[in-house]
Amino acid sequence: MAAPVISADRLLLFGATGDLARRMLLPSLCALDADGLLPENLRIIGTARSEMDDGEFRNMAREALEKFLPAERRGSMAHFLNRLHYQGLDATTLEGYKALAEKVGPSNSEDGDGGLAIFLSTAPSLFGPTIAGLEHAGLTGEHVRIGLEKPLGTDLESSCAINDAVAEAFSEDRIFRIDHYLGKETVQNLLALRFANILFEPIWNSNYIDHVQITVGETVGLESRVAYYDDSGAMRDMVQNHMLQLLALVAMEPPTSFDATAVRDEKVKALRALRAVAPGEVVTGQYRAGAVDGEAVPGYDDELGKDSDTETFVAIKAHVDNWRWKGVPFYMRTGKRLPERVTEIVVKFRCVPHSIFESAGAGSSAGLQPNSLVIGIQPEENITLSLMAKVPGLGVDGVRLREVPLEITMPDAFVGQHRRIAYERLLLDLINADQTLFVRRDEVEAQWQWIDAIRRVWEANDIKPKTYSAGTWGPSAAIALAERDGVTWYE
Repeated sequence: MAAPVISADRLLLFGATGDLARRMLLPSLCALDADGLLPENLRIIGTARSEMDDGEFRNMAREALEKFLPAERRGSMAHFLNRLHYQGLDATTLEGYKALAEKVGPSNSEDGDGGLAIFLSTAPSLFGPTIAGLEHAGLTGEHVRIGLEKPLGTDLESSCAINDAVAEAFSEDRIFRIDHYLGKETVQNLLALRFANILFEPIWNSNYIDHVQITVGETVGLESRVAYYDDSGAMRDMVQNHMLQLLALVAMEPPTSFDATAVRDEKVKALRALRAVAPGEVVTGQYRAGAVDGEAVPGYDDELGKDSDTETFVAIKAHVDNWRWKGVPFYMRTGKRLPERVTEIVVKFRCVPHSIFESAGAGSSAGLQPNSLVIGIQPEENITLSLMAKVPGLGVDGVRLREVPLEITMPDAFVGQHRRIAYERLLLDLINADQTLFVRRDEVEAQWQWIDAIRRVWEANDIKPKTYSAGTWGPSAAIALAERDGVTWYE
């Protein structure tokens, strides 16, 4: 039987001195504190290999907040900093976990029964020792839940090994696998768009939708992720988690309710319906020297300092084999050193079955285009529905049509609302034990099964990445992947 849900009164952050903590986690927690969303008695304990005391950790946190969080979102920084405590830890030795447990301390709730939430961001090789250390120190009890930051393995086998290690100490209802894309407002708005409006759901199927495009473009190169990225590549870094989660949200059937079990049940059904990808349905690439935003940038091998076959770009034509989506291709592409930083979903509808405007003398000048729904996730959060409208004016050559957008720009539609960091939502849900926006084990395994099958095709056919110039939209083969079906990538 699952333990009763108890909001945490202690939050333990592993990797508390790292880049993720400074850029995302501490600013997110400070913003939540400023908005009065954190439990008043919540203590936040940071841990990492570095040795420092509470005061030094608070000074580090203050510097991070001043750099990465706008002043208007900090609230009373002193109030937030007083929540922070720190304990150094060598994660590979059991002895250090006893001191960590003492620093975490008992519940500070009146009944002594408050929960502990743990945010674990660590190398895959340290998952096992860390879980063993937590268990050794008594930090895995029934009111303890754990959030797991990626990477959760490099393939299905290693992912299962990590999940097995975590399952030794935590039941599934206390494991929160994090995909930060699910914390983005527009990603959650995709659920509202589909299931809170009668307009779209009746036409959300192969009868009306021609194809779907999902693009995640980055302008940056390796930055500080050299070792991780060269072992991972675009397929494992982006497609296996973020992009497949976006696909699942587009393709899933309506859940019976907005709760963790119902939503994730439908997502995993969509993931399991993914058809195996044929060799001609996937293109990989690696950037060479070029220019991004007008500045010359080096090629991948030059940045890495050695030759590598790691892919920095992937384009895939995927199919979800069920009644709703039979025959509808899902085109996905992601890469580094592309012309734009952009994450968007494009739903392209079919053409009208018959145009009445050609008979009115407009002919091909009518410009009749199929409708499209564009869901922008970053850098701007917006939803745009393109419709056909008559161009105003008079003429003897018939009715002239033009595409016009109906656009919802989230900052304009919700004036006065802060643009939140995705981790704000996820950390708050971890503290309050809401698993809806976290990934279940069977989802992770379905994703890895599909990815591993693609990689086996690469190995069997000795497929190597094609080159593309930095600042372009990937290899020309990626354009051909869509264009041979009469589809043009949305740009």
